[in-house]
Amino acid sequence: MEIIRKIRITRCQNLITYIIRKKMSLSTHYSPNEIEAKWYQHWMDKDYFSSKVDETKEPFTVVIPPPNVTGVLHMGHMLNNTIQDVLIRKARLEGKNACWVPGTDHASIATEAKVVKMLRERGIKKSDLTREQFMEYAWEWKEEYGGIILQQLKKLGASCDWNRTRFTMEPKLYDAVIDVFVDLYEKGKIYRGLRMINWDPEALTVLSNEEVIYKDVTSKLYHVRYLIEGTEDEYITIATVRPETILGDAAIAVNPKDERFKHLHGKRAIVPMCNRSIPIIVDRYVDVEFGTGCLKITPAHDPNDYEIGQTHGLETIDILNANGTMSETAGFYIGEDRFKARKLIAKDLEEMGALVLIEDYKNKVGHSERTNAVIEPRLSLQWYVDMEQLVQPAIDAVESDEVEFLPAKFKNMYSHWMENIRNWCISRQLWWGQRIPAYYYGEDVFVGKTPEEALAKAQEKLGKPDLTIEDLRQDEDVLDTWFSSWLWPMSVFDGFESREELDYYFPTSVLVTGWDIIFFWVARMIIAGYEFEGKRPFKQVYFTGMVRDEKGRKMSKSLGNSPDALGLIEKFGADGVRFGMLSCAAAGNDLLFDDKLCEQGSKFSNKMWNALRLVKGWEVVEKNPNAASQILNDLAITWMNNKLQQELANLEESIQAFRLSEGLMNLYNFMWNDFFAWYLEMVKPVYGEPIDRKTLEATIDLYEQLMTALHPFMPFITEEIWHELKDRKEGEDCVISAWQTGGDFDKTLLKEVEFTQSVISSIRDIRNQNQLKPKEELTVFIQSTDAGKTFLADGKLNSLLMRLGYLASIELTEIEPDSTVAFVTGAEKFYVKIEKEIDVEAEKIRLTGELERAKKFLIGTTKKLSNERFVNNAPAPVLAKERQKLADGEARVKSLEDSLATL
Repeated sequence: MEIIRKIRITRCQNLITYIIRKKMSLSTHYSPNEIEAKWYQHWMDKDYFSSKVDETKEPFTVVIPPPNVTGVLHMGHMLNNTIQDVLIRKARLEGKNACWVPGTDHASIATEAKVVKMLRERGIKKSDLTREQFMEYAWEWKEEYGGIILQQLKKLGASCDWNRTRFTMEPKLYDAVIDVFVDLYEKGKIYRGLRMINWDPEALTVLSNEEVIYKDVTSKLYHVRYLIEGTEDEYITIATVRPETILGDAAIAVNPKDERFKHLHGKRAIVPMCNRSIPIIVDRYVDVEFGTGCLKITPAHDPNDYEIGQTHGLETIDILNANGTMSETAGFYIGEDRFKARKLIAKDLEEMGALVLIEDYKNKVGHSERTNAVIEPRLSLQWYVDMEQLVQPAIDAVESDEVEFLPAKFKNMYSHWMENIRNWCISRQLWWGQRIPAYYYGEDVFVGKTPEEALAKAQEKLGKPDLTIEDLRQDEDVLDTWFSSWLWPMSVFDGFESREELDYYFPTSVLVTGWDIIFFWVARMIIAGYEFEGKRPFKQVYFTGMVRDEKGRKMSKSLGNSPDALGLIEKFGADGVRFGMLSCAAAGNDLLFDDKLCEQGSKFSNKMWNALRLVKGWEVVEKNPNAASQILNDLAITWMNNKLQQELANLEESIQAFRLSEGLMNLYNFMWNDFFAWYLEMVKPVYGEPIDRKTLEATIDLYEQLMTALHPFMPFITEEIWHELKDRKEGEDCVISAWQTGGDFDKTLLKEVEFTQSVISSIRDIRNQNQLKPKEELTVFIQSTDAGKTFLADGKLNSLLMRLGYLASIELTEIEPDSTVAFVTGAEKFYVKIEKEIDVEAEKIRLTGELERAKKFLIGTTKKLSNERFVNNAPAPVLAKERQKLADGEARVKSLEDSLATL
């Protein structure tokens, strides 16, 4: 009796200790906001993100796609920068010299618009300021508001080297742009020419072709008749969507093969409203099927009309002001907006009997990528880069995979554009930007890095040594913003001034960007890399997709479907948002975003946190007094170590192939199912009982490795748990721990445990179906075959089955025992003893339903694997998983058919 009393006292003391430890342990719910701020500041204080030239280390370099200085964090930024952070954090864990360079782009058009708005609110007009005064205000705005997005990226966990933050208008980067302009000009690769350009009437600047977005719109097609000169009632009718440009007409063109109008060749027509006589010309460009088959030619307001006008020597009549209002040259509606003038002229043409018909017409209309204003074609003197002289090395680099595109499908898009490239218009009619280093003396132009250099050239060429700087006039325009960002991978390392950093960090490792700027930026950076350094600017380009809502719509403010990025972080934590973004982000494919994915990430954090609480709440003893329990613990540790090696190898393969979403979700499923649901259940001591130190330390080591593997994806929760698992020395942090790539693993052991898990799962299903208590001890029989005997003789697997199956016993049988429910796993047949009467008909219905579902699943998997396109293009791990699904499905069907046969 005394012994029993002591045992009871001991158990009671253990229980009290357990309860006290629970109360003193970690909080019951993971709260990310405080923890994320704490760890980010810790990493910054430790200077972990900084990188310096170190020839003993392999550099891993990423340059951020510089967001506009006007920008704030949105979903596209979050996706792009999360992916960059995953890659840079993994490189840091691998011991590489990880260098992620942040920075912002001066964004000429967008920033100038912001500054003009600020001035307007202060009652100041831009036109009342000198250039120098305006620039002072612009820098004031930049210092107050610019770079907000970089601070927001810190909340996401971006581990940039903030000491390296660059800005495209800072002095060194500004000078690099000027150096490149002068260099290309002196090589004859930059020129100034009068061309038809894309004009933004709102921003009051020219745009390159790539900055024009063509949208499908429903316009009105106006049929207007012109009187044939010298007649009283003979007319020729044209069709136009821009009747206001009639006032700038220089000719009417017909196709020379169009029999309808041969009698009009060489005659003239009278332009309605202004009564100007214009020739009727013939040109093969005219489409006889479009409209009336007659084309009004307005050389000042259409690029194709301009070319026809040049061919036929036509007059160029510009009837629009720079801001899109009607000019004095138009003669009518002077000062009215072009769209209002369209309505007015339509009404007037109708009143004078010249308007024949108005019909709806679907067409594409160019809009400014920056202001969304409808673009106006305009004849203008601008600066251009002769792209044909530069493009070939960049074509060859991508074609040969010297610069690797991921996914490779974007190579075709890139090649098509590059092989049909147009010259790049690089001048912009703005003040905010790098001012073009061209200086004029009369009609002569001199290009120099400084006014003094340009003056020296002018003095020499003109033979006028007495010329002064005041005699020269600098070009008023600035350079296209992309003309600075195409140098980004070189200029951020002061590549046009110093060699040390450029030689070490360049070419960079990976560029992560959206495919929508493949022409704006990616292609031009590749061109610049070969032109100025003779090498690729980066080894790989990872293209992200567009972030769309759950209905597949592109996220936008106008649709109201773009969530507040910082609001998501506040609600779900940065780790939760990162998980949500990455879980649906396959390379190059648009992703359907739903904040439920972030919620899933948040729940995953809580799952990890509760697992930590469980492990930290266990009482520990030096040695397990229960031999059978220790056998199971040893099996669990050995199995989980082998399973982990397999998973780490798969994760490494996924990241190397840039299948980040696949890698994250595989790791998620492994942790949730194998580690949390199976392993911890295997080693968890009976309630109130202690765990042996060996098993606890092995569990902590395993959890620690999992945190390191997950760290690039979810850095905050992993750092917190990594520290809570063990007492750490100063300077020990998860962010700089060692990355594991996985090693050898025992495939036989993994299959044996997987088989046992399937048996346990089947027993649990039978419990649920027969409404048995989860922990009611059952008797299970296994068919007496050689394999069955071998399984039963394996003490470790037997111990696992007994413990997690909650069995009273497991026995061999030669016959089918009474009052049992059978199931088949693999090739083995099991019977679960059920004390209550079994409803055979109900069991048949249940199994038949399961069999039908299993067969449908099998048909779907078979169909997918019969798809030659899928088999040829799917990554090896994805293909292996589908084939495993097929094998599992076939085994499931056979198991259910065998179970039905026993009823």
